[in-house]
Amino acid sequence: MKNSEKHLFSFSGFYVFGDSTVDPGNNNYIETLFKSNFQPYGKDFDDQVPTGRFTNGKLATDFIASYVGVKKELLPAYLDPKVINNVNELMTGVSFASAGSGFDPLTPSISSVIPIPNQLEYLRECKMKLEKVIGKEGTENHMKKAVFFMSAGTNDFALNYFTLPVRRNSYSLLGYQQFLIQRVKEFLQELLAEGAQKIAIAGVPPMGCLPFMITINSPNAFSQRNCIERFSSAAKDYNQLLQHELNTMQFHLNSSNSPVKIYYIDIYEPLANMVQSHKKYGFEDINSGCCGSGYIEAAILCNKGCNVCPDPSKYMFWDSIHPTEKAYHNLFLAFKSTVDCIVNN
Repeated sequence: MKNSEKHLFSFSGFYVFGDSTVDPGNNNYIETLFKSNFQPYGKDFDDQVPTGRFTNGKLATDFIASYVGVKKELLPAYLDPKVINNVNELMTGVSFASAGSGFDPLTPSISSVIPIPNQLEYLRECKMKLEKVIGKEGTENHMKKAVFFMSAGTNDFALNYFTLPVRRNSYSLLGYQQFLIQRVKEFLQELLAEGAQKIAIAGVPPMGCLPFMITINSPNAFSQRNCIERFSSAAKDYNQLLQHELNTMQFHLNSSNSPVKIYYIDIYEPLANMVQSHKKYGFEDINSGCCGSGYIEAAILCNKGCNVCPDPSKYMFWDSIHPTEKAYHNLFLAFKSTVDCIVNN
């Protein structure tokens, strides 16, 4: 995948929170089974070294980092020992995200990964390290000009609500969606308290099209591999609630003459388009992953003992849950105009 054309924008750094869609390897440094720092993950990096990204190459946030010119081609993991105390890396941007995490506090406990409140704590740590070098006022100005990106929610539904009975026993689907929206609101309020002024929040994908969801919910996992509509419909409804909440928050911020801008990033429609018009995008397979059978493999089940498809660019999914680098690049292209708007604002 070619590097995205670089642009010079007026912002200081890029800070990311969330789950495996934006985790470049933080889970390498914690005790969890949700890791991908082994082959064949990272297959399409020049040196084929797995980084902890749950794909064959770059994530969408890597393409963003490269595009906006934060002096790095790949957005690093905050917990990487080469990064955590490196002020130059911390200044230009890091990801605090953790594969398997979600807004519901129960979700990260399922897989022993980093909860979102802890990811926010990492940001506070990061700020303290910056303060030692550029001072308190310098750090506050840096935060004002930085872009903050959040991508989570899929695990709350796919790993938690639809798979385990705990939340279903307490919440209707709508009730659970509203519960998650309240957690999103709390996250945003915490982020605003840290001085963030440019915030982007991604919605969730058409979850019924994830190969894993098809496999465990299809009447026949081998012969009937269409998207499972009820899961994608739940994602669409959640995204609408999320957009409404973000619009409400923005209205109140505007009313108080706040400079804060909160942006919704639509990943549902671009991914749904890749499924529906897959030939246009050069995809030959849209309902199984490139790794192994593509039906169930992810994390430790996608390992060097698995057969891998010869050309991942013909696959929308790398494993049974996560997109390929090509699909992530298509996603980036789909919301590039929003990125332009965020960083130029």
